[in-house]
Amino acid sequence: MKNMTIDIIKCTIEDLQTLQEISYQTFNETFKDQNSPENMTAYLDKAFNLNQLENELNNASSQFFFVYVNDAVAGYLKVNSDDAQSEEMGGESLEIERIYVKNEFKKQGLGKYLLNKAVEIAFDTDKEKIWLGVWEKNENAIAFYRKMGFVQSGAHSFYMGDEEQIDLIMIKTLD
Repeated sequence: MKNMTIDIIKCTIEDLQTLQEISYQTFNETFKDQNSPENMTAYLDKAFNLNQLENELNNASSQFFFVYVNDAVAGYLKVNSDDAQSEEMGGESLEIERIYVKNEFKKQGLGKYLLNKAVEIAFDTDKEKIWLGVWEKNENAIAFYRKMGFVQSGAHSFYMGDEEQIDLIMIKTLD
């Protein structure tokens, strides 16, 4: 962490291209080894095409943030409130839809920075809880979220191309 400058900056529509690039890169780095190339391509093309990302950036109930390390984009966070949430969780909840960090920047505490940013947003908007879905096979992420105070409350289906996968729903109540 020495000599490392970390900044979290909200994304705007001008960041669309960079958002697409980091979305593709981090998702691919995280999941390509456990999924078929066909399902990865199908998911990446659907979730991270420019029109989809532009719609998400323009949705007032969604926010994206880049985390920079020494002026390099190292990862990003996406949070959703109200009707932008991917599950019916109510107005008192904030969803963390995505926390992704490039492989080269992992193990530097950036996930915790991004998670803390989401908690800060939740407090600032008077939310009572924060929640997320995490792939049941992503053991590192599950361990991280448990360490950060999240508890599993359920599960839901997630489609990677034509393959149904299970995401664990994890919730943290804010005090």
